[in-house]
This record gives sequence, C-alpha cells and structure tokens, in this order.
Amino acid sequence: MAAAGILDGHRAATHWAQVSRLTSQHPNVTVEPDAIYVHDRKVWTSAGGTSCIDLALALIEQDAGREVALKVAQFLVVYLKRAGGQSQYSALLAAQAQSESETFGELERWIAEHLRGDLRIETLAERVHMSPRNFARLYSKTRCLTPAKAVEAIRIDAARRRLEETADRITIAEDCGFSDAEQMRSAFVRVLGVPPREYRKHFAST
Repeated sequence: MAAAGILDGHRAATHWAQVSRLTSQHPNVTVEPDAIYVHDRKVWTSAGGTSCIDLALALIEQDAGREVALKVAQFLVVYLKRAGGQSQYSALLAAQAQSESETFGELERWIAEHLRGDLRIETLAERVHMSPRNFARLYSKTRCLTPAKAVEAIRIDAARRRLEETADRITIAEDCGFSDAEQMRSAFVRVLGVPPREYRKHFAST
C-alpha cells in the first residue's frame, strides 16, 4: 500500500518489526509505531498477524454495530476485542524478542506467578543459582534491562490485563505486586503515558 502511494499523507499501522523500514522508505506516511490498527479517513491498516482480527471486528462494529461485533468475536473465540491504539507489545516482550537466550524465560514465568511475593534481586538470583551481582550483570546484558525493570514490566502487563478484562477497582495494584495504587499509577504514567483509569476507559473489553 505504501509503495503504491495509497498511504501518502495518512497515518498507518504496521508490525513493530517493520516500523523502521516503513518509516525510512516512505517518509510521506505517518507511522503509528505502537498501534494495533489505524483508521485514517478511508484507509485502514493493521499491525499484521492476529491484529487483522481486531481490525476486522472494528470494521464490523462500524458497519453493523457493537453488539454484532461482539457476537462475531464470541463466535471466533476471541477472548478480548482490543482497541486500535492499544500497545502491540510490552517492554519485557520486546527485550525477550531481541534476546537469543532462553536462560531467564522460566524465571520470568515464575515472576508472573508470584507477583505478590519477594522479588528482590537476592530472591531472583537464588532462583537461578547465581550470586546477586552476577545475576544482575548477566540479566541486564541478556535482556537489555535491569531485573527491577523486568519485574515492573511483568507487573504492568498483569495489571493491564486485569484492567482490560475485569471490573475490579480495588485489589489490582495489590494483586499485581505494587505497594499501593499510587505506585501502580506512577508506573503506568511513566511507562504507558496514561494512568490506570484512562487505560481502562480506552481498552476495557466492556
């Protein structure tokens, strides 16, 4: 579409791995690097892969209404109909994608299952049978972010899912390992650019 000139002067989405290529080869296109899909006037674009389903559901909703779109989503066994501006990936997933090592994959899964537990460097280092100093050095080298930032990213991802999929207002921060709601709010604003309340307003499934 870009090569044919269809996207000139338009905003467009593409897969995160192709953002740099599309931006450099087609400067007349305003690339939305983190969008799942974009609707700009008569042109619709998506990030590819399963995001095409999200775009199709958005088209159905525009033409036939939200109720029909939700019924189609249910028929397709799509668990959550995501909004177009929702982030394609998290900081942790990006770090994992750029890493060729699976050394810490199991540890990250364990962290996700124990968000309310003790996730200090000493605890994590013990899980992988390393000294805290060596663990912090190797993890940062492998994932290109510190263990503390990785724990925060996993907590934010868990909180995002809860905000999208539930109506819970009270226990999300505590359940996801934040010390309180204000700490979660600060993390959301710093990493995602919006507070939890605004995130839910835009991306909740209902």
